[in-house]
Amino acid sequence: MEINRQIQLFDKQAKRYAKPLNQNSFNYRLRKKLLQSANGDILELSVGAGTNFQFYSKDAKITAVDFSPIMIERARIRAAQETLDVVFLKANVEEAELEDNRFDTVISTLSLCSYPNPEKVLARMVHWVKPDGQILLMEHGLSTNPVFAWLQNKANPFLLKRLGCHQNRDILKLVGASSLRINKIESFWLNSVHLIWASPRNK
Repeated sequence: MEINRQIQLFDKQAKRYAKPLNQNSFNYRLRKKLLQSANGDILELSVGAGTNFQFYSKDAKITAVDFSPIMIERARIRAAQETLDVVFLKANVEEAELEDNRFDTVISTLSLCSYPNPEKVLARMVHWVKPDGQILLMEHGLSTNPVFAWLQNKANPFLLKRLGCHQNRDILKLVGASSLRINKIESFWLNSVHLIWASPRNK
């Protein structure tokens, strides 16, 4: 999908993304479980409307990247509400210019589905994180359940056009083939949603 079309799609979804999460929801519980490990100098990729900000320590230093200006507007409001120190960068993650070996924690939640080249983004995460840093991922993709996977494949063209999001990427295969060392995985919803705690391999 052409990048400007993607930006338009996510601009339109910003209001929905900005809605507070129900603390009893599956989405809230998974984010909280993963992000309690976040520490130090944090880089959040495709920050959206700042949904994850509520889970960060008040003394965290955060760099937040997104290509949607309206998402960033919403995220700025959320950062102020949470009294967080956030530097925002409006950029395509695949092309963003950030310092190598800078960040203690690199975070991506539900964003690998949208990049034209997710392999490139995973490689860039490894460049940006410190050698002893961590990479925290919450991602969705192709289920190991054949019936659910069939539905995901059938729905993918429509949802990609409507939401700018691939439903049928094999996330564990993508991460496994990257330069990330997987330290822990927890999978949910017929193995279609994954929490991944990782670090850079051979760095």
